[in-house]
Amino acid sequence: MNQVPGAVDPAGLASEQSPERCCNTAELRLSQRVNPESGKEAAMQFHTTHWSVVLAAGEAGTEQATTALARLCQTYWFPVYAFIRKRGNSPEEAQDFTQEFFASFLEKNYVAKAARDRGRFRVFLMSSVENFLYNQYDRANAQKRGGGQKLISLDCEDAEERYQMEPVEEADPARVYEQEWAATLLETVLNRLRNEFGAEGRAGLFDDLQAHLWGEAETIPYPQLAEKFGLSAGNVKTIAHRLRERYREVLREEISQTVAKPGDVDDEIQYLMRIVGQ
Repeated sequence: MNQVPGAVDPAGLASEQSPERCCNTAELRLSQRVNPESGKEAAMQFHTTHWSVVLAAGEAGTEQATTALARLCQTYWFPVYAFIRKRGNSPEEAQDFTQEFFASFLEKNYVAKAARDRGRFRVFLMSSVENFLYNQYDRANAQKRGGGQKLISLDCEDAEERYQMEPVEEADPARVYEQEWAATLLETVLNRLRNEFGAEGRAGLFDDLQAHLWGEAETIPYPQLAEKFGLSAGNVKTIAHRLRERYREVLREEISQTVAKPGDVDDEIQYLMRIVGQ
């Protein structure tokens, strides 16, 4: 699995009092976090998230739903690529099949045909790509769907480089898919946080504070960071505390975009915690 900072436990943040990883189970459960918005406001906001929008649109195929689905596919294409590679396909075949799968997935409105699978996007996408590969009886003569148009932007060199970083031992393709899904999710969360700090001209501070999220041994002490960035030690500690809170919020936001209803968010968090802990 690609190593993403924090991938050992996406919900476990380091204790603010100790550089070691916090071991209190209650503190590790993001499900105990309360959204700063009211329940009513949070519910209203949830209905605009991506997977729920796609499912609500059903056969209508609205522009908003199409955009939401394309955004999800663009975010989570690499787990599909890794799954196809793990099924014994060459890098070139995996690239072609990944493009072909998403072209078909986006154009043929598979979501409307699977109305009963109104659960997690992670599971629905996995079953869809399995069915797609099953139907490729003559792969050598398979033609690109969508007139050769690439609907998902794939960084092919980056994809294979990331794939080669995986452990060499044999692994179940489905397990690889879910591990890469979790890694992609965490990477997306960290990129959002890095962009937020970068917009304030503090990208360097984020990079140095990131280790404090996970309680890694080699963290830069707050006083040293304060001197480096011209801040007080108390200010740095406050920023680190807010970063932990913001991490939890963004993680929940990203997961909420891949499930059908608010009640699924906590279950998905717990499931992904188990995946990255394997």
